[in-house]
Amino acid sequence: MEHAGALAKLELELAAIELKRKAVSLGFGVGLTAGAGLVALVAVGFLLAAATAALTLVVATWIALLIMTGGLLAVAGLLALLGIKRLKGGAPVPTQALAEAKLTAEALRR
Repeated sequence: MEHAGALAKLELELAAIELKRKAVSLGFGVGLTAGAGLVALVAVGFLLAAATAALTLVVATWIALLIMTGGLLAVAGLLALLGIKRLKGGAPVPTQALAEAKLTAEALRR
């Protein structure tokens, strides 16, 4: 039975290591995505300023600004929906450690 306790401890350590690795990977991905979003937002700001300036040649300035604001709100809504969909993926699960624990439990029952 002493070996079972040591084995259970090792499986818990495996689960902790696996969760830490997955959490670091997830955090790094979130950071990169946030950085890309920030840079894209600045680029979109410059692009929209240029588009608004061009649009003022055709319509009044306030109408051009209103059109661009509507476009920005539409893009923000789309990005929010995509972000929420990604975040609903759930918390990382230590699948390898759980599989090993099930195998160990079955082996100990025999």
